[in-house]
Amino acid sequence: MGIFSRMGDIINSNLNAMIDKAEDPEKIARLIIQEMEDTLVEVRTDAARNIAERKELSRKSGEYADRAASWEAKAELAIAKDREDLARGALSAKQQSEQMVEVVEREMAVLDEAVSKADDDLAKLQTKLNEAKAKHKALSMRSQVARGQIKMRTMTRDTKVEDALARYER
Repeated sequence: MGIFSRMGDIINSNLNAMIDKAEDPEKIARLIIQEMEDTLVEVRTDAARNIAERKELSRKSGEYADRAASWEAKAELAIAKDREDLARGALSAKQQSEQMVEVVEREMAVLDEAVSKADDDLAKLQTKLNEAKAKHKALSMRSQVARGQIKMRTMTRDTKVEDALARYER
């Protein structure tokens, strides 16, 4: 019965050693930090894209507003020259331009909301990234301290054994 329990202990210790080697907390923390940094870059890229698209929509909104003002001026000119048919066409074109302004402004509102959410996400992600880096640094320091302690203990034990053997030889 003693042999089986000893073999079980040996197998368990070897399995635990293999699992410990495979699951290095420092490597896992570095991997998580890398993934968070990649995500941060993606979110920043999306936010920049949304901001650029919003600026483009803002420019388009200004163009449509200018067109509406231009069509209004043309309608007034047509009425001044007693051309009601041209005035109606100009007012219709003005109305279409004003509708386009409304559509573009709704799209801008959606983009503003997306940019705002991206900013919130960036802040949260940056906070978590800073926490992860701090934890990784603490983990690395603890690991170094533990290695140093193990090294000191082995050095102390080695010298004790050597001292004991030297005393025995004397």
